[in-house]
This record gives sequence, C-alpha cells and structure tokens, in this order.
Amino acid sequence: MMVTMLVDIDHLLTTPIYDPLRCSINFHPLHQFLPIGLYVVLSFIPKTRWIGIGLVIHMLLDSFDCYQHVGVWYTAV
Repeated sequence: MMVTMLVDIDHLLTTPIYDPLRCSINFHPLHQFLPIGLYVVLSFIPKTRWIGIGLVIHMLLDSFDCYQHVGVWYTAV
C-alpha cells in the first residue's frame, strides 16, 4: 500500500510543486474524479484490491487535508 504514494508524482507537473493552500483533489491529473472512480473499481478486483484500497485511502486523506487547510473537500473547477 505504500507504493500507492507514487500517485503524488503528478505534483511535479505544477508550479510550485507544493502549495499548502492548494487542494490536490480535482486539481492534479491523478487526483481527479475519473481516476478516483477507477481506483474504486480497482478495489473490487481481487488482483488489484490492495492497490485500489490504498489509492482510495490516499484520496480520502488528501480530501480531508483539503478540508482542514482550505475549508473545501475538493478543488472546484
């Protein structure tokens, strides 16, 4: 499940790479709603279950972090 942290590689596509007041949900390519839906599907397939669960947990924690720091659950586009 620690390998699912590699999903944060998409942070390298933005400037600045880290902004504490930026919500990553629906901002970075691998943190948008379509990939998140794929992560949910992966969590129901036996061979990819742990990867899917790890990615869903990662997105939930990122969303919670957004709410704590910015006051929203995701970036509205």
